[in-house]
Amino acid sequence: MNQGTEIRVVLDGEIPVYRQIADGIRAHCVDGRLEPGMRLPSVRRMAASLGVHHNTVAQAYRRLEDEGWLWIPNRRQGAIVQERMMPQPPDEREQMAQGSRLRQLLAELRATGHSREWILKEVVAALEAQS
Repeated sequence: MNQGTEIRVVLDGEIPVYRQIADGIRAHCVDGRLEPGMRLPSVRRMAASLGVHHNTVAQAYRRLEDEGWLWIPNRRQGAIVQERMMPQPPDEREQMAQGSRLRQLLAELRATGHSREWILKEVVAALEAQS
């Protein structure tokens, strides 16, 4: 991946590494740093650059393929970023689950000393980057 599209992982963090990788790639797709047609490194190359096992990267790529973000034509050549239409709005159950996830993250941020102002500024910046 090129400059500005690095993925950073916390190996001993609470969030599984495959999910950190998938979340990072997804964020780059959403904000336009990874555009449809761009090729990502092979699983092994990405794993070597991140210092993780290749199965961890493969799991992240598969997750993103299932979500429609990537196409994996040949495992040795890497994945290709796909054009993705916006999904249908989630049902009430999914909204509740995501709301709970968001509230947990907010509580974690507040518990580690982040101010409400900082959190709000970051949320607004993240939303604006996706527009």
